[in-house]
Amino acid sequence: MNDIALRISLGEVCECEQVSRQWLVTMVEHDIVIPVSVAGEVEDWMFDTRSVPWMKRAIRLHRDLELDWVAIAMILELQQQREELLVENRCLQQRLQRFLVEG
Repeated sequence: MNDIALRISLGEVCECEQVSRQWLVTMVEHDIVIPVSVAGEVEDWMFDTRSVPWMKRAIRLHRDLELDWVAIAMILELQQQREELLVENRCLQQRLQRFLVEG
C-alpha cells in the first residue's frame, strides 16, 4: 500500500480554519493533534493532513459548545476509539460471514 503523507503548516491551518496560532498550540498541548515536525519555532510546525478533520472537530466543539480543551481532548479520544472499534467490528463480521458461508 502506498502511504503518502501530505502535510500542512501551522499557518495554513490557522488561515483555512480562521483560528489563532494559540488555539493550535493549545490543541498540541492537550494532545488533540500532534505535529509531525516540531523542529524550530512553533511557526515551523507541520501537521499530517489526516489530522485536519480532528482539528476541525475540536474547533467546532470549542466554538459551538464552548467546551474547554480538556473536555474536547477526552471527547475526541472517545470518538477515535469508537471509529477504531467500528472498523474492527466490521472486519470481524466479514470474517464471521466467510466462516458461515464456508460451513
